[in-house]
Amino acid sequence: MPLLAPDAMPSHATPRNLFKQRLAAGETVLGLWLGLAHAYSAEILTGAGFDWLLIDGEHAPNDLHSVLAQLQAIGSASHALGLGARAPHPVVRLPVGDAALIKQTLDIGAQTLLVPMVDTPEQAAALVRATRYAPEGVRGMGSALARASQWQAYGDYVQAANREVCLLVQAETVTALGHLDAIAATPGVDGVFIGPADLSASMGYPGQPQHPAVLAAIDDAIARIRRAGKAAGILATQDAQARQWHAAGAQFVALGIDTMLLSRAAADLVARWRPDGRAPASQSAGY
Repeated sequence: MPLLAPDAMPSHATPRNLFKQRLAAGETVLGLWLGLAHAYSAEILTGAGFDWLLIDGEHAPNDLHSVLAQLQAIGSASHALGLGARAPHPVVRLPVGDAALIKQTLDIGAQTLLVPMVDTPEQAAALVRATRYAPEGVRGMGSALARASQWQAYGDYVQAANREVCLLVQAETVTALGHLDAIAATPGVDGVFIGPADLSASMGYPGQPQHPAVLAAIDDAIARIRRAGKAAGILATQDAQARQWHAAGAQFVALGIDTMLLSRAAADLVARWRPDGRAPASQSAGY
């Protein structure tokens, strides 16, 4: 039978970024950090009930191919489980805010990016431009090759992509806190994520994210982000801390890290079988 002409190919609408919509509506969304860097574990965790899953490209051993595999695993598991609008939204944390890497990560299908170490509004504005097609930005046009457009099956992708991208930036230094109001006010920045570990080091308290001065700075930062009309986010691996930051106004909160969950569960299991009830000591980041 004859092949379809390009203009006769089936066309579908670009998926809406429900995570971005929920943040804009002021909803709280609960997430989990993925540091195991493997599609198999990402697939398992897709059905756990989180609103979003963070694929970490900064401190986990991920590259573009492993990020792609995890995006595919989350998508296929969400479909297989019939999660629909309840499917966890994949967020990709880049190792650095490089325009070429941003382009590649968007092209493989990520709609939401988290960029670390954003210290100034000028950096934030440059990141916004890197995530947008012209005339709003400088993202290179290559949707015919891109999973993001399902290889042009999304007929409106080029027109819809700028609207659906969600940009989250990390404020995690004293310099960033000094520019926080302007960073949060940057058009195109959807949310600001506070990094407790790096912030504590920048403030002179390395390894002490629970230091009273650090906690006070985080509390103030969340309030300032919310006053700017943007979503505030944070990672808290201890339940009490997560509840504290949620009460303070954090809107997108990661409740744990898969590597820590695995190591803690394994240690708890072996402790139940040891005569002394003890397992080898495990360390907590104390976020």
